Amino acid sequence: MATLSFNPTRIPHKPISKITSVSKPTKISFLSSIKPSNNTHKPHHFQSNSIPKLSVSTQEELEVEDYEEDDPTAEMSYLDPETDPDSIIEWELDFCSRPILDIRGKKVWELVVCDDSLSLQYTKYFPNNVINSITLKNAIVSISEELGVPRPQKIRFFRSQMQTIITKACKELDIRPIPSKRCISLLLWLEERYETLYTRHPGFQKGSKPLLALDNPFPMELPENLFGEKWAFVQLPFSAVREEVSSLETRFMFGASLDLDLLGIEVGDKTLIPGLAVASSRAKPLAAWMNGLEVCSIEVDTARACLILSVGISTRYIYATYKKSPVTTAEAEAWEAAKKACGGLHFLAIQDELDSEDCVGFWLLLDLPPPPV
Repeated sequence: MATLSFNPTRIPHKPISKITSVSKPTKISFLSSIKPSNNTHKPHHFQSNSIPKLSVSTQEELEVEDYEEDDPTAEMSYLDPETDPDSIIEWELDFCSRPILDIRGKKVWELVVCDDSLSLQYTKYFPNNVINSITLKNAIVSISEELGVPRPQKIRFFRSQMQTIITKACKELDIRPIPSKRCISLLLWLEERYETLYTRHPGFQKGSKPLLALDNPFPMELPENLFGEKWAFVQLPFSAVREEVSSLETRFMFGASLDLDLLGIEVGDKTLIPGLAVASSRAKPLAAWMNGLEVCSIEVDTARACLILSVGISTRYIYATYKKSPVTTAEAEAWEAAKKACGGLHFLAIQDELDSEDCVGFWLLLDLPPPPV
């Protein structure tokens, strides 16, 4: 995978350079406590005095001379020769304008396609007057034929404005389109391309805003089938998080993981990862419903005293509320500070009881800023 200018098995992820201090941890009175246990597999209440810094790959660690050799106008068509083409069944796709003008003075559009491991990498520029579902459908067929890979079963994309074009192209090829911000590899690759390629393109327009900005709508009321009965801010050592992630493959369990090695996030085993535990007497049906939502992230809205659940592309729900007070606000702010200290890494766990040793559902989440393009 030497076609990328950075180490393609590690996408650089910028760390938070400063960690704000947080108040002494407090317990929200209406949350059920989690019984103490020697089992590190079990969530427990957030402790803000143990927030570590995150060690991650940085741009300085990359080989700058490789960037200089890249042609910013070049297109890419690459398949890792060590990868079984039949194993690539899901693609991540972006089809959008770039802050680059062509000879007509019009914005250039670009198709960027990859899989979650970057074993498949494809880019192609298009003029703005051919942007339609037919162009995209033909491009998908061309990628498959050119690289010798089967057409994917699913294609994830994160721009709501392109949903009609992408959905039509996919359905004509019998591919399932999935609107989702869980396109982590694609999002970080776009950020890297902006910093190392687009800004060096002869047609680059500095200060140009994205034509198709990401939506951030007002949160809606949570559907009744997604309600839990109890919830709590919790934390787990990273070693325990890895155990939960491995459980997704070894036993029947709902959820989703992230390839942390690929993303370039290096976390020590004892690093405490913040999360949210939700308990319900109908935990399995609840986890099954959540599993179909493409869960993206959880954030605290201290102004409204609530937690916001982001799913899909632009759907945001008021996931839980709490009685606003200095105590509850301090705990909520501490949880958000811990998430930022971990580079946005956090998790959602669904259990039968908050003191249960097992999870019915587990989602590893990453709160990322929108791409610069």
